[in-house]
Amino acid sequence: MRTGLIAKKLGMTRVFDDRGDHVPVTVLHMDGCQVVARRTKETDGYTALQLGVGKAKVKRVGKPMRGHFAKAKVEPKRKVAEFRVAEDALLDVGTELSVEHFVSGQYVDVVGTSIGKGFAGPMKRHGMAGLRASHGVSIKHRSGGSTGNSQDPGKVFKGKKMAGQMGDRQVTTQNLQIVSTDQDRGLILIRGAVPGSEGGWVLISDAIKRGRPDEAPYPAGVRTGAAPAEAETPAPEAAPEPEDSPAAEAAPEPQEAPAEQAAPEAESGADSEKKDG
Repeated sequence: MRTGLIAKKLGMTRVFDDRGDHVPVTVLHMDGCQVVARRTKETDGYTALQLGVGKAKVKRVGKPMRGHFAKAKVEPKRKVAEFRVAEDALLDVGTELSVEHFVSGQYVDVVGTSIGKGFAGPMKRHGMAGLRASHGVSIKHRSGGSTGNSQDPGKVFKGKKMAGQMGDRQVTTQNLQIVSTDQDRGLILIRGAVPGSEGGWVLISDAIKRGRPDEAPYPAGVRTGAAPAEAETPAPEAAPEPEDSPAAEAAPEPQEAPAEQAAPEAESGADSEKKDG
């Protein structure tokens, strides 16, 4: 069992597949997803990884979390979440994950907070039919009807579908397919809708009802592309330039020699003029 990823929902768009059919996708963005802490059986009783994503201003982070991030030697994160993993899937603290943790065609489960709808009636919240819209109903067309019982039991059972707060709850959507990933921009395109509003955080993990593809990296897809590029760029072609150096070094030598010889001659001439005068 691998770790998941934390990403931000940007919105929806569409892409075209090989046959020219358009596919509706949700665009998720991941920026700086790092391992903040490890949970082991010896110290915590279970194995898990705590991930953090996004940059947070230090002044907006409490002192306890500042110390937590300082211990891990990572920048303060805006969103922190835990993922249960197997013992052989534990990663070192500070490891940065990549969007290539998931591969195209893989199925994932996405957890998010649904869009809040406020206080809603039974027709909108539960899809009830409501009462008659014609004769016999007086200003109760959208009500839920009777909710109680007779004298026995004489109460409304818990869980009765009634009006109340709608949305703003944790929702898990299973078996969503990964369409593609973009390593350079940190984007993940998922087929279909993902719970939550634009700008909200979602948790992406391998689908529990489908097998993990063999192409998916194990224990995780680690970001390693930036380091080699920086190591190769500093050495542009500085070695071949010494071929021209002998000509450059030979030219200044005859120029410096006459200047050095002329200076003493000028000084000796000035001294002789002073003596004659």
